[in-house]
Amino acid sequence: MALAKPLGKKPQDIAKALLAAMDPAAAGVAESSIAGPGFINFRLDSGHLASGLMAVLEQGAEFGRNSTGSGKPVNVEFVSANPTGPLHVGHGRQAALGDAIASLLAYGGWNVTREFYYNDGGGQIERLRDSVYAHIAGIPLAADQYHGEYVKDVATACVADLAAARGITAAAVTALVGANWASDSALRDAVRMFAVAALRAEQDADLRAFGVKFDVYYLESSLYTEQRVAETIEALKAAGHAFMEDGALWLRTTDFGDDKDRVMVRSAEKGGEPTYFVPDVAYHVTKWKRGFTRAIDVQGSDHHSTVTRVRAGLQALEMGIPKGYPEYVLHQMVTVMRSGEEVKISKRAGSYVTVRDLIDEVGRDAVRYFFIMRKGESQLVFDVDLARSQSEDNPVYYIQMAHARLSGIFRVGNIDPATITGAGVAWDKLSQPEERELVKALLDWPSLVAGATEALEPHRVANWLLETARTVHLWYHKHHVLDEPPEIMTARLALAKASRIVLANALGVLGISAPERM
Repeated sequence: MALAKPLGKKPQDIAKALLAAMDPAAAGVAESSIAGPGFINFRLDSGHLASGLMAVLEQGAEFGRNSTGSGKPVNVEFVSANPTGPLHVGHGRQAALGDAIASLLAYGGWNVTREFYYNDGGGQIERLRDSVYAHIAGIPLAADQYHGEYVKDVATACVADLAAARGITAAAVTALVGANWASDSALRDAVRMFAVAALRAEQDADLRAFGVKFDVYYLESSLYTEQRVAETIEALKAAGHAFMEDGALWLRTTDFGDDKDRVMVRSAEKGGEPTYFVPDVAYHVTKWKRGFTRAIDVQGSDHHSTVTRVRAGLQALEMGIPKGYPEYVLHQMVTVMRSGEEVKISKRAGSYVTVRDLIDEVGRDAVRYFFIMRKGESQLVFDVDLARSQSEDNPVYYIQMAHARLSGIFRVGNIDPATITGAGVAWDKLSQPEERELVKALLDWPSLVAGATEALEPHRVANWLLETARTVHLWYHKHHVLDEPPEIMTARLALAKASRIVLANALGVLGISAPERM
């Protein structure tokens, strides 16, 4: 119809000419017709469409993968929690999101390195040390110190460690710490190092329970011991973008898109220390120098102001780092609900709900799915009661049940799925509306996952899984597979196997299991 005026022809005549110039059958079109003032309707040939499942059956676990990344390196940094306590649910969302993004990139042919940046320096570590000391010495905790059962546990373990190392009793350690804390810097360092190591170990255990593994752990403290922060400050000064004002060293970040210039090093009156964004710049220089020409940081939305400052600092170094480096994926925090009320406190953590609390209560798969099912920038409400339920209202249970039901077809029929290769299948037997919809969903997986990878949005996979599971359940309830005429049964077994494969592939990207029984 849009062509009618410029061509000076009736829309129906244009539609006829277009159809005459086409070969619809070659494109798998069973029927084409002109309707209304100039619409062209196409009906796909069921057999031609379903024959696309051969690619699923042949490629199996590889179906949907692509080589877009061409093996190029990419660094994905996520979680990066301070080692001052158990991981909270915000860290959990970041762990699930970051791990899924890394999996998507690997699925797309990138050489992925998962990295955890430990903020093991600064005032928060001193507060942790002093909190442990308060428990050892039996004095009240200050309001700004760390509360919760975990601090008491660390203190108890620290006393035992010091007692064993010095060959004295726990009571003697308590007396020693109380008497020498202010004057013995080596003792303070020993308590600090033990506390950090203990909480790093606990965080690592929580991440293992969540199925998240890192390739690199990078310590913030190493940026100082290896002089990388000092080198970065000198490089910024040498590049000509630094200036002194009111006794402080500033960076002219407004030259690179910031809304105002930023202090790099505080004045002597304020301690003379670098501000927090300087080590972040130094850290990202190490990523660039380690060969990561692409780097992605997954962080909470409270880090929004960091984005412009770090990028400005990297640009000011004039070392060839592109303007959009690193890429950022920011996420909102999590509200945990149980019985219609918000849950704010964990006995172990004291003031927040931990990832381990949720894993222990509802299981790893449910926690992962719920953390991923919404776009990162959206607020997330984690409904504990829903995540625990074994019902169609629970999305992860519903998706896994679809896979289990498909697996059950082969188990009940005593059929080895490996024998279903697609050879000799009469694909035109998959002609029911539910079958056509399921076939289309399965064949859409490669483009869906490619789009999710490009956008760094794993929630697209979660949504696709839920919609495809609905289609599987509908097909399963409406159409028998076993004990049907041979051609129909064989075609439906091929569809069942292809569905199992693609559901498992998609669940695998999100780090969620694909059970065969439930």
